[in-house]
Amino acid sequence: MSENPAIGVLHQSLQKGFQAIHQQQGAWQQAMMECQPLLSSLSNLAEQMQACQRVTFAHTPLRSFPDLEEQLKNKHRSAAEILLEELGTKVADLQKVRDAVSGYVGTVFQLYEQHVDVLSFEASVQRTALNPSLADMLEWLHDIEKHYRHVYLEIKLLLLQIRYENLPDMQTLPQSWERILEHSCNNIVPDTLLKVSFLETL
Repeated sequence: MSENPAIGVLHQSLQKGFQAIHQQQGAWQQAMMECQPLLSSLSNLAEQMQACQRVTFAHTPLRSFPDLEEQLKNKHRSAAEILLEELGTKVADLQKVRDAVSGYVGTVFQLYEQHVDVLSFEASVQRTALNPSLADMLEWLHDIEKHYRHVYLEIKLLLLQIRYENLPDMQTLPQSWERILEHSCNNIVPDTLLKVSFLETL
């Protein structure tokens, strides 16, 4: 590779960035995994709540318990609030990963901008059989950051759509989550980290 000192500085920064992302990916996957059962539980609750709405308690043997309908409603609502609070914690964990990765990527690109005047175009795009170019690795970082931001936004939008007034949509949360997982599991992060692990300079 080029002996330009700026290249060495940037490679060190890239190494630290990719190592940090490797650690953050574990936290991301853990939070994603823990979201799934919470959403399934919310879906089940929505089904129970909708079933209760279909029952006219006054026309059943349960009419002897005039407060039962309201008690069930409150119990379901409280259980849903607990699940939503737990989901909020998991989403906050995902946000921490997204923000941390953005910070790592921003640091590397800021360093690149500081040295761009002493980097030739050839030095930036030079690659060998064992090493990608600096431009390649910067693009990888950008793609990883974009991936985290996109999936996080999808999750936030999904949770913002949860309404007690729309129980049928709440029941479809597991299916909606599966669609998000399809995007999340496109392997861009693990594939990139695997490539980086084999690099001679990193």
